[in-house]
Amino acid sequence: MTTAEIPNRPVFRAQEVCDLAQVQPYVLRTWEAEFPDLGVAKTANGPRVYRRADVERVLRIKHLLFVDGLTLAGARRRLTDEGALPSQETVQDADVAALIDGETQQHLRDVRRGLQWILGVLTGDGPPEEFVLRAEPAAPKKSASSSRSAPAAKGKAGKSKAPAKKAKRRK
Repeated sequence: MTTAEIPNRPVFRAQEVCDLAQVQPYVLRTWEAEFPDLGVAKTANGPRVYRRADVERVLRIKHLLFVDGLTLAGARRRLTDEGALPSQETVQDADVAALIDGETQQHLRDVRRGLQWILGVLTGDGPPEEFVLRAEPAAPKKSASSSRSAPAAKGKAGKSKAPAKKAKRRK
């Protein structure tokens, strides 16, 4: 197997992966097309970044192709048989957490807790006991009486004129 010393970092840029695996960037892009779960997009338009596990998989793919002589389809089958190709559900939170800051991680945890709470309510587990739905007393409206009288007067005036116009049209 092709061995390379992988630095102890959580993420790598594409060029660093190419240097470690000693392959050209177009080769890495071809492998990305064949193995879509290879690499993680940092942002919507940002460069792809690779986790340490991705770098190890790139080295394994290189070995399967160049040493064992397999095709890309054969390498994919071999990696699937070995269990080296994770499904989308098995991507670990720790891998993604390495890409974002602490404040964003806390916001995501809060969102997750809220969504889990909503799921619990929707699945019939019910809201937690501390949840109490209360109606808040309505605040008094100061301009409510003046705003009600003006449209009412306007509405009456509009109603009296409308039948008169209809009567003229009938003649």
